[in-house]
Amino acid sequence: MRSRLPLLAIFPVAVLTLVVGTPFVLGDHPVRWQAGSALPRLVLDDPAESTTPDDGTRPGTTAASPSASAEDLQVAKVWKAGMPQWGVQIYWEDDRKTLSGDFVEKQARKQAEYLIGLGANSVSVSFPFYTKSGTSDEVWAGAKTPTPQRLERVLKVFKDAGFRTRLRPIMDESSLKPEDGWRGDVEPASRSAWFASYRKLVTPYLKAADETRTNTFVIGTELNSLEGDPGWNTLVDSAEKTFSGEIAYDANWDNYVTGRINMPVNHLGVDAYFPVKVPDTAPVKDLVDGWDKWLDRKATGTLPKILVSESGIGAMNGAYHAPGDFYSHRKVNTKVQANWYTAVCQVVQERHMQGVYWWSIHFEDDPNTPPDDRTASRLDFAGRPLSEKAIKACFASDYAGPGTGTTS
Repeated sequence: MRSRLPLLAIFPVAVLTLVVGTPFVLGDHPVRWQAGSALPRLVLDDPAESTTPDDGTRPGTTAASPSASAEDLQVAKVWKAGMPQWGVQIYWEDDRKTLSGDFVEKQARKQAEYLIGLGANSVSVSFPFYTKSGTSDEVWAGAKTPTPQRLERVLKVFKDAGFRTRLRPIMDESSLKPEDGWRGDVEPASRSAWFASYRKLVTPYLKAADETRTNTFVIGTELNSLEGDPGWNTLVDSAEKTFSGEIAYDANWDNYVTGRINMPVNHLGVDAYFPVKVPDTAPVKDLVDGWDKWLDRKATGTLPKILVSESGIGAMNGAYHAPGDFYSHRKVNTKVQANWYTAVCQVVQERHMQGVYWWSIHFEDDPNTPPDDRTASRLDFAGRPLSEKAIKACFASDYAGPGTGTTS
């Protein structure tokens, strides 16, 4: 068993009050805060050094090279241990009734080709699971949850192309009522029953990840209210027996900067949607300063053990104030999105972080087609030339990775 994070020290708390009725987005779920209310009083520090190889491979092995079957899908620069993770989150809601396994594999190749064109060396596949309500003891794979077998086919395509791979279950919020809050607020009536149900759900996916030599399995995503529960110890112990790569947890940004992330893992990602109160015309420098102010609430200086596991912003006016707003459809402004990507990439390098995964591409979409702004999420970046240019510049930088002291 790998060593675990120590109990994390408590730092002074910064409290943020918001104006009545202002949408405030936590993760991908907007919450309306009343005047005078504050973020939860939570604090955290950096994960401890890990005894697991940084590349997430099994101890004593090296990162896998692309197989001969990869053919034209070989990336220009195959990811190896110590490199930054320059990646994209692929979100997959499956349609098993109409999409064949062969189609799924071809679609994975299309996505891989697009990511290669961006210069990415990493990919994270997020997939939904479901629950009945915020107090339910049960979780399950629904009609849109890819099966482990279909995920294996997709992960193999990405692995053969030379990408570093992550697999990440994330609770779908469609069944939650407004009074339930969002996935970070769930309070199962019986936590022991919830963890037993969750373990039953994720175990086949851990096996699929192990079979495809996936580098990282994210054992939980944005589950603020369940962080620190003893149930995670048993779950992670079981996961480590099934999966030989690295086990990670992806925290939501609010808990990261103001809270204690007490999870029995050695690898921490942050789904980062820090609001920055600047106008749409703000230069990149102001966006960098805004991110640094948020990160400094946690720790100043470098953050070599922290991964930006998810970041993005809407290509629209006013997006800097609520980067994770998935629902608004204000006037399109692609420069807002492109400048945000440039700023976040600069922060990752200056703070010597592990890398960044941009949110997101829907697996079934054609990434080469511009989004239909009448219906698509403003957070979509594929097909937006200015945003793609910023991502390519980020991924082409000479940043050598965390701990190297080299930035572009």
